[in-house]
Formats: sequence, structure tokens, C-alpha cells
Amino acid sequence: MFTRRDLLRTATASALLPAAPTILRAQEEKYPSRVIKAICMFPPGTGADILVRWYADKIAKISGGSVIVENRPGAFGNIATEAVARSKPDGYTIYIAPTSSVLAVAPHIFKQLAYDPVESFDHITTISRVAFMFCVDAKGPFKTMADLTQFLREKGDAANYGGSANTGIVGAEIYKKAMGLKTVHINYRTPQAGFTDLYGGQIAFYTTDYGTAAAPIQQGLMRPLVMTSAERMKATPDVPGARESGIPGLDLIAWWAVHTPRGTPEPIKKQLQSWFNQLTADPETAKFLATVGADPLQGDKLDVKDMLLKEIKAWESYVALTNMQKM
Repeated sequence: MFTRRDLLRTATASALLPAAPTILRAQEEKYPSRVIKAICMFPPGTGADILVRWYADKIAKISGGSVIVENRPGAFGNIATEAVARSKPDGYTIYIAPTSSVLAVAPHIFKQLAYDPVESFDHITTISRVAFMFCVDAKGPFKTMADLTQFLREKGDAANYGGSANTGIVGAEIYKKAMGLKTVHINYRTPQAGFTDLYGGQIAFYTTDYGTAAAPIQQGLMRPLVMTSAERMKATPDVPGARESGIPGLDLIAWWAVHTPRGTPEPIKKQLQSWFNQLTADPETAKFLATVGADPLQGDKLDVKDMLLKEIKAWESYVALTNMQKM
């Protein structure tokens, strides 16, 4: 029989132990146990937004969890990137982004950054690669890049072009430099606003990814003239590459990768890497990527951090070449 002293001793010992339900929850909780938030740096409806939402949906199905997309456009991707860097490193905030033209370019176009493009993140894996394209009004006179170049030479700085993404803008500036053009860049907050001005004749061409331009191209509103890649992309075989179009030195391809805030637990990083690599190897993914003008980029044997460091160095020369001013 327990004495009063035995009961007090047992009660004291029990008070020093964690509650049983807490231990069980810690042992049984699996990732993901709540909603994962995928940050997208582009506005809803763009090709990039479509890509992020497709991956979010597929990862939700693979993981058995729920993934929502949160759009944070603006400041050439800096708003979204900073939001990710400041998030809790618990695996419930992921960044699906065009790493080569966002994280790599940030140190060169912003006077101050609230994050380090390399060290503020855990770099999970690559997923795809995409070139941009120069598009003109389909009802206009330009059928080839030679037509467009002749017009821009004649107009000098009285001609304008539009773009709202780093890769497309730098691609256009490299083209201008190679051809000795003075065409003026107009930045647009959304591609749709740029398309409106293109149809209205306010700009001569617009640089964008195929995913964003797919609908107007298919509707016969826009005509793609050239890719920013030197060669044709598998996803857009009918659009010439820069080399065959006579544009020397132009070979810009944006590659996409997945990132999390720095300090994400190793098991979660490995799980995310496994899911995304599994998805990238799926033939269905290649079919989807073709609809947005991208090719798969399997990350199993690629070091994302090393790729990013090389890209940062490359973008230093791109920015210098195009005379982009720091913001």
C-alpha cells in the first residue's frame, strides 16, 4: 500500500517529466504536418507563376500535404527573396525561383540588401532552364530580327522596348550593344501592361518568357523573333537562337532552383530535394515545361551553391555591359 510519503514522491517525479502527449507528438510528427508556402516573385497569371503553381500542386500530391502559392512581385524579385530570407527555417517556406537571374543579379543592382544571396539560404536543387524571347506585334512589319534591327537603327533613341524580368532585359541590352543600337528600355510592372503598349505601337518589342507570351502568340497577337539562348531550345524549336539570327555574344538562359531559409533541418532539405528531383525526372514534367518554354534541369549531380557563385560573377559583367544603375 502506498503511504502519503510515496504518493508525494511519485507526484514530484512526475512533475519533472515532459507530458506524455508532448513526447508522442514530437516522435510522431511527420513533414509536412501543416501547409507549405511556396513564394513566387512574379504576379499571378505570368508564365513563372504558372510554373510555380504546377510544382506546388505536384509536391503537394507527392508529399501528401498541402502547398499554397504566395505571390510577392516587385523590385526585380527582391521583395519575394527578402521575405523568404526572413522566414522561419522550418521547411514550411520554400522559394521556387529563377536563381540565375534573381539571386545572382541582386548584389549588382541593389545598393543595399537585407540578405546574402548565397549565405541566407539553403540551396536545395535545380528544376529547369529557360531562355527568353524577343516578341513583336504580330500585325506589325517585323518578320525577322534583321527587320527589327534595321528599324531600330533608323529610329535611334526614339525607339523603345519593354521588359520586366532581368534575363530578358539584359538579353536585350546585349543585343543592343552587339548591334550598336540606342533603343530605350521601358520597365513594366507586369508583362500584360507591356503587351498593351506593344499592340499600341508604343514599344517596338518586348522581352519575355514563352510561358507568359504563349496565349497571345497562339492567338496571333504576338510574334516571337529570337531566343536569348545561342541555340534553339527544345521546348521552343520553331524560334531561332541568337547565333543563327546573327546576334554575337548573346546566350542567356535562366535556370530555376528551389531554396529554403538558411538553417532548415537536414532531413527536411533531403526530403525536399528527393521530391523535386523525382518530379524533374518524370516525363510528365518535361511535357509541362514545354508549355512554358522550359527544359528540365535535373539537380541530382549539380551543386546549386557553386552554380550560383559562378552566376554572380557572370552577372557582374552583364550589369557593367548594360550600364544598369543600382537601385
